[in-house]
Amino acid sequence: MKTKIKLNKQQIKELERVINNKESTTSEVRRCQTLLLMDEGVKQTVISRTTNYGRRHCFFLKRQYLANGITALRDKRHSKPKELLTKAQREEIITTLKTKTPKDCGYDDDYWSTSLLGYHIEKTYEAKYKSRTSHYLLFKKASFTFHKPGQVYQKHNEQEVREWEKANRERIEKAYKDKDTVILCEDEMVLSTKTTFQKIWLPKGEYPKILVSNKKEARSIYGFLNIKTGVEHAFKTEWQNMFITVEVLRKLRQIYQTEKILLLWDGPGSHRGSEVTKFLIQDKNIEVIYFPRYSPEQNPQEHVWREGRKEVTHNKYIEKIDTTTDSFVSYLNTTKFNYTLPILSAI
Repeated sequence: MKTKIKLNKQQIKELERVINNKESTTSEVRRCQTLLLMDEGVKQTVISRTTNYGRRHCFFLKRQYLANGITALRDKRHSKPKELLTKAQREEIITTLKTKTPKDCGYDDDYWSTSLLGYHIEKTYEAKYKSRTSHYLLFKKASFTFHKPGQVYQKHNEQEVREWEKANRERIEKAYKDKDTVILCEDEMVLSTKTTFQKIWLPKGEYPKILVSNKKEARSIYGFLNIKTGVEHAFKTEWQNMFITVEVLRKLRQIYQTEKILLLWDGPGSHRGSEVTKFLIQDKNIEVIYFPRYSPEQNPQEHVWREGRKEVTHNKYIEKIDTTTDSFVSYLNTTKFNYTLPILSAI
């Protein structure tokens, strides 16, 4: 039954916006509060005492809202919204998107979404578009792009990142300008037989299913991105430890036999172990900089992994882990990746 469906975060925010909007009528606020109380599992007797709505009417409101959206909770005396904005109004909206955050406009949200833009248009201009496409076009004209928010580690320390940039900027920029120095950004990943999924566009009514593996097998990959050339050097291994790291560094040195290497990587034990330290001392021509802790956004190799997964492994059944890993490594080693360090983006 629809009445048992839980509200999603977007619907909850939509109801809260109406409640917090000073222009909303008492009846509109009461209807929205009713749905929020129901969603929280408050007893019907309490809801009825609070809102003066009987059980049947409460469930009627929820059915109407789930079927028709926020308009179902509006007072009927409100005039029907216009379908289109004028050119001047569209320009005003674009200016608002470019210069203001939702909080600047009195909303609780930090970022604009399609639903929030639609609500803002209806509230400000008493106009309502029939399709989200019109909202997309407004975002496009405001030079917005649609993407998921990035992730930030809980222990990420932005001050530590700024200090790291200050301490290493000169060294990195000097190496970037030196034609005899190679700058490599390194990271490892684990590729397993677990199928990873990515959204795809399909005709309406088509619902494909992808075979997934019951086996649990995995291989490790060491990846080094040459910042100056965009060339990737990827190596398949059974796992990761300081001994294997040394083996990989020896293979890397066969590629860059005489060049000075500036190597940027993070600081796990497989990078800081005694065997790795001994190798670096003996080599004498590899300089190491450790990325700041919990800051994968500083390492462009992370972008390389995402591209590889998108092209080779997403939505794919992995029957043989070695075959798929070899294909993954081959794709990386034959593709140019034009990513740079954030610290070098201004050069």
